[in-house]
Amino acid sequence: MLFSLVPELWREVLAPHEDLINSIGRELQQRADKGERILPDRKWVFRCLEMSPREVKVIIVGQDPYPNISDAVGLAFSVAPRKSGLPGSLMNIQKEIITDIGSTTTSDGDLSRWSSQGVMLLNRTLTVSAGESASHASLGWGEITKSVIAHVAAHGAIGVLWGNSAKEMAPLFSEENRIEGVHPSPLSAHRGFLGSRPFSRVNEKLLAQGIEPIIW
Repeated sequence: MLFSLVPELWREVLAPHEDLINSIGRELQQRADKGERILPDRKWVFRCLEMSPREVKVIIVGQDPYPNISDAVGLAFSVAPRKSGLPGSLMNIQKEIITDIGSTTTSDGDLSRWSSQGVMLLNRTLTVSAGESASHASLGWGEITKSVIAHVAAHGAIGVLWGNSAKEMAPLFSEENRIEGVHPSPLSAHRGFLGSRPFSRVNEKLLAQGIEPIIW
């Protein structure tokens, strides 16, 4: 049962969706049995929930996992550490950090350093078929991830909402606790993501609340 993979700290929050999560799990297994490669690996489907709900200071909301086997690691926008060849969205994120902050701790593409500081990296859809972006958008993940977002928003997390799918979650956050913007994809980043300074703006909001800023 897929629900058994939900980290213990999140099971109470997601208990109302247990049947839906298990139903998605059965659908994914059926697809896998037919030869479809499901990403990320099963062990990483709920990787973004490995932090306690109380530890979440910031939540960055993405759309769905990278559709490449080497890139889907269970954290929105993040990849396994590498020396070159970052996905386009992540490359634009790195460019904006340098412009905004002046330095980056994640030039290798591994954003788990943010997670360890209380930044949840959550995609609206938690799985994808290899090579097919948005291929699992209709499975029901949106209802599940909305509950996660609503929970952390109600407990004061700052929401960073890039792209239309993420912006649907804006009403869950107070105005002072949300940053909305263009998706960092190469298809759209030039329309307002680059130059939007989301990282320093997050830190300004955290400092205003007496909370330790993020080392981006």
